[in-house]
Amino acid sequence: MAFIKVIDQENAEGELKEIYDEIISTRGKLSNIMSIHSLYPDSMIKHMDLYKSLMFGKSNLSRELKEMIAVVVSKANKCDYCINHHAEAVKFYWKDEEKLNRFIDDFRSIDAEENISVLLEYSHKLTVEAHKITQSDVDVLKSNGWNDEDILLANMIVSYFNFVNRIALGLGVEFSEEEVKGYKY
Repeated sequence: MAFIKVIDQENAEGELKEIYDEIISTRGKLSNIMSIHSLYPDSMIKHMDLYKSLMFGKSNLSRELKEMIAVVVSKANKCDYCINHHAEAVKFYWKDEEKLNRFIDDFRSIDAEENISVLLEYSHKLTVEAHKITQSDVDVLKSNGWNDEDILLANMIVSYFNFVNRIALGLGVEFSEEEVKGYKY
């Protein structure tokens, strides 16, 4: 159970009910990370807008890679809620549970293309040692084919998941096997 009051779907009224219905129509269901905002519905709208922009917007970063970044960040932060949600999304793309489990345990353990590996390394370093990021880290990304737009987006995705991990961890957002499954990817 969350550490604060949450208005569930069945008890939502007015604007909150409309927001819940909109999220369900676009994502397939309502996640606990969204309903934790129920006492401040405007933040839920803005949160969902940012999520959709970063994770579903057109870019050189594939949806699969964006979800991989989410898992790397969430694992570094020990956020089980987000690890499980975004691992489920990665599994949707990979359809390989053994590879996924290795990736969750250590993202470096999978056989990834060099440009993917360096972006995941950057994502991890930005999460655990942001103060140590230098121009040379960005230069490595560029030398592996990532442009400034790609790097900005990767940075924003990493930053977004650090933000969401802290919401989940700080407010006791829980998940279940059922709650993790069934979203539109």
